Amino acid sequence: MAHRILLLEDEQAIADTLLYSLRSEGFEVMHVPLVREALAAFALQAPDLAILDVGLPDGNGFDVCRAIRKTSELPIVFLTARSEEIDRILGLELGADDYVSKPFSPREVCARVKAILRRSAVRPAATAPDAAPLQLDEAAQRIRCAGQWLALTRYEYRLLATLLKRPQRIFSRAELMDLVWDDASDTADRTVDAHIKLVRAKLRDAGASADLIQTHRHMGYSLSA
Repeated sequence: MAHRILLLEDEQAIADTLLYSLRSEGFEVMHVPLVREALAAFALQAPDLAILDVGLPDGNGFDVCRAIRKTSELPIVFLTARSEEIDRILGLELGADDYVSKPFSPREVCARVKAILRRSAVRPAATAPDAAPLQLDEAAQRIRCAGQWLALTRYEYRLLATLLKRPQRIFSRAELMDLVWDDASDTADRTVDAHIKLVRAKLRDAGASADLIQTHRHMGYSLSA
């Protein structure tokens, strides 16, 4: 069955280009130009992934992401002409899986969509948890905390998995950028800090008994043994 994608984009020329590319790759795409239409489409039938423009006539893609994140961990890609660092950080803090700035290559967007869908594919449940506070399932690219699987975005998973593989080892922000992000040159220290904050919150929500991620002033981060 073809993956369903919700495309929120008000510029018809850009939408037509993406529609052609995505459909050529076998995706089923619903295109809407307004925030209210995107929310209505999501409520009617949740897609497998959403591509959200930021600047729209009746709002912005950040608002749509916030609304979706109240009930769903749906993979989200922001597509926008706004390339400032603060906008990228805001999108990631809201739980986006990727951020593509205009102008862009439709083939690159398709490749990113396919990669995200592969990573977020549902896999069979693993065996009962062991006694460790965190359990890494690399095959399914997921992490369990206190008996429940964490709802992590792509970079949240990669960040926590990197720390989990080397407990007590201090990773600098630069090392984490190189190991976790696909294009470290476009990533800033604040992005690492923002993701650490989000992962910590999810660990607390899952019932972690202590702050498992330790901050080492002027050095970086480590995971408690």
